[in-house]
This record gives sequence, C-alpha cells and structure tokens, in this order.
Amino acid sequence: MTTITLLDGSIGQELVRRAGDAPTPLWSTQTMLDHPDLVREVHDAYFSAGATVATTNTYALLEDRLARVGLEARMTDLTQTAVMAARAARDAAGGGRVAGVVGPLIASYRPDICPAPDIAAGLYDRPVGLLADAGVDLLLLETMSSVAQADGALRAACGRGLPVWLALTVDDADGTCLRSGEPLGAIAPLIDRFAPDALLINCSRPEAIAPALDILGTFGLPFGAYANGFTEISAGFLTDAPTVDALDARTDLGPARYADAAMGWLSQGATILGGCCEIGPAHIAELARRLTAAGHRLQ
Repeated sequence: MTTITLLDGSIGQELVRRAGDAPTPLWSTQTMLDHPDLVREVHDAYFSAGATVATTNTYALLEDRLARVGLEARMTDLTQTAVMAARAARDAAGGGRVAGVVGPLIASYRPDICPAPDIAAGLYDRPVGLLADAGVDLLLLETMSSVAQADGALRAACGRGLPVWLALTVDDADGTCLRSGEPLGAIAPLIDRFAPDALLINCSRPEAIAPALDILGTFGLPFGAYANGFTEISAGFLTDAPTVDALDARTDLGPARYADAAMGWLSQGATILGGCCEIGPAHIAELARRLTAAGHRLQ
C-alpha cells in the first residue's frame, strides 16, 4: 500500500466557471472580490471529492498584477480571505493540509519577461510572507517555466520554516523541457542549493507529464503531477494582460480519462497527484475512487 497525497483540482478556473461572469485579467482574484463565498464552496467540493490538500486562491495575488487595477493595497486582506476559506474547509472536512500558492510574476508561461532571480525574490517576499503569516501548512510555487523563474521563487520561499513544493510547467510537445526551452534536468543546481521538499509538474498537458516524471524521479525527492485540461496555451494568452477566454478546454479529458493518466504517473513512482486548470471535483473524485480501490491510503 502506498500513501498518496491527493491535491485538489483547478481553483481559479473552477471559480470563474461557477461565477459565470465575463473573465478579466485579474482572473480568479476578481471572482474572489465579487463572490467571496464561492472560494469556500470550491474548497468544500474538493474535500468532499477526496482531496487531502487545499490549494489557496492566491496564484495571481501578486503586487504587479494587483497594481494594474489599483488594488495593490488589498493584497493583505485578499490573502487572508483566500487562506481562511481553505482553512475553514479543511477544518470542516476533519483533516488535510492547506498549500499556500505562489504563481509566476507578471504572467503565466512567459519566462522571457520574468524578472531576474534577485529582483524576483524581493517581489515575492511580501506575498510569501503573507501566506506564511496567515497559517498555511506549506508553500507551493506553481507554474514555474524556467530555471531563473524557479530560482527567484525559491529564494523567497525557503528558510521560512515551512515545507516548500516546487511545481514546474513543461513544454506541451516535449515534457523533457521547461516552457523556456531549457532541459528539465537543468533545475538540478536549484535542488542542491534550496532542497525543496517535493517536486511537481503542473499546468501542462497530461501527455507531457510522463517524460517529465522520469526526470523528476532521479532527484530522490517526493514527486508528482497535476495536469491541465487546456487544448493548448494559445498565442492570444501570451499577450499582455490576457483573459482566460483566450484558452479552450479539452472535450476529450473527462474524469475517467484523466484518472487513467494519473494512475500511470503513480506507476512511475509519483506520490502526489491532483489536477490543474479545467480539472474539476468530478475528476478528483474519480481519481480518489481509483486510488482507494487499488488499496492506496490518501493523506
């Protein structure tokens, strides 16, 4: 019997879907402003589905993104709103952990415009500190697209007395490379320097995950994956301040097919599984069912 950590699925896209409002560049932060009760609702749905970790709705709670619309002064209370919703859902579920999520600066999938690591570390200092102060159980650095991008986030997150999980996003056509084009194995010096507690692949097509996990498995750390359900990362989404309506959800990735993929990752040695954008509670419920039916323990 293997002990598996089961992450939740999409938070941002699930919030946007449930709200039904027109997307904005603030993405799920806008939904939290307009419909704060939905955040708790989404976390409750994932715990009911079998997830053991709630990921906070803080992916885009970064000063550069908030400053675009004059909301940088709201970072503290919005972070507290997001973390408290996750903690309340965890407590109501009777157990589990809360992962404080930190997303990429400026934009997702754009390592070419990411600040240098020393500058990025300074920009990350406040949001990471707010998450730690709000009482998360671990820090989850998500969708890091390059070695330099991961470097800056790790500098800010490590040394705070909390476990740090590093989640990297890989090329959809070649899972052995980061979206920057660098070999995934080029993260090795960062692993040696910062010693994160777990390595993950996130927000990449399920088909790109297996070759990436073959590489992560060589580092001797707990590892896993949570894929997205987008058809592709479109050119329209790589423009300045895009909205998620530039991305399309796959129609061929229902709960059963996603669980098939994730159980394959399990066979490669992954012990942390979950879902990213467009992977919802039904997907997590099916994955939880498969895992428990196979005799694995969820924690």
